[in-house]
Amino acid sequence: MATQKKRNVKQEIVAYLLVILGSAIFAVGDVMFVNPYHLAPGGVYGVANVLNALFGWKISLAGICMDIPLLIIGTIILGPRFGIKTIVSVILIPFFTYILETTWGYAPLIYDGEFLTEGTATMLSFMDGDTEVFFNPDFFLNTIVAGIIYGIAIGVIFRSGATSGGSDIISMIIHKYTKISLGTLVIIVDSLISLTTLIIGNIRLPIYSIILIYIEGKIIDLVVEGFTTYKTVFIITDKIEAVKNYIIKDLERGGTCFPGIGLYQGQERKMIYVTLDRSDLVKLKSNLHHLDPNAFVNVIESSEIMGLGFKALPEE
Repeated sequence: MATQKKRNVKQEIVAYLLVILGSAIFAVGDVMFVNPYHLAPGGVYGVANVLNALFGWKISLAGICMDIPLLIIGTIILGPRFGIKTIVSVILIPFFTYILETTWGYAPLIYDGEFLTEGTATMLSFMDGDTEVFFNPDFFLNTIVAGIIYGIAIGVIFRSGATSGGSDIISMIIHKYTKISLGTLVIIVDSLISLTTLIIGNIRLPIYSIILIYIEGKIIDLVVEGFTTYKTVFIITDKIEAVKNYIIKDLERGGTCFPGIGLYQGQERKMIYVTLDRSDLVKLKSNLHHLDPNAFVNVIESSEIMGLGFKALPEE
């Protein structure tokens, strides 16, 4: 009992450290990469970046002024589903953002050439005190790096069991009163926020913002799920023993065998269900032709596998 309690305390400490780390990385991505290029990759801080460009409002202040009311409204409408770690994340992100705004400013980390006090129509600018500073943007490289940093930040926050709040709450509220799926609503809300960049620039800003969202999503999946990808394989074969022995002895994997009846001829056949990583799947496919050239194989992408031999089941 004491050991379990210590393990739970350790897990909570690690979770809160992840919230702190993810929030700090998010602030770096927003202040040094997203804001100087006037991008708005969805979320509350996408809107905050647009307000900063239009009115000069601090990103941190605009962000927390939107996040806290959304949390309150979301709790009233949806119930108390937002945990303490999410609240901590909502507070820490503007805290770290404010520190960077007041120390670093809004200067880009990626740019082409030197900072200038006079610029052309193709340049972007930021305020350094009372001075407007111009720079040649490198949109493509900056978008890639910003997407990676955002993805790492939000992925780390997700790993802690928290969320970053923001526009996800709006999607949850709309989902409650409509038949639209939550995933579709998140895409719609974030895309509409990205389109607000048209107010401060040309069509390239929402396009780069949407590219950033796509990269961010892929990186989040890598951070949360890891680099190992698994495939679920269904094999219908008359050589059940040969295939079973190969999976158990050569691939050192377990599986499940199901009896089945073919729809066309009504014959009873056996089906094997097994989950493999990419390398084991390649081995299986290369040997199945010799084991049973008439086998029928269906391979399905598995987003998450938990249990014996894979990722441990969550304790809560």
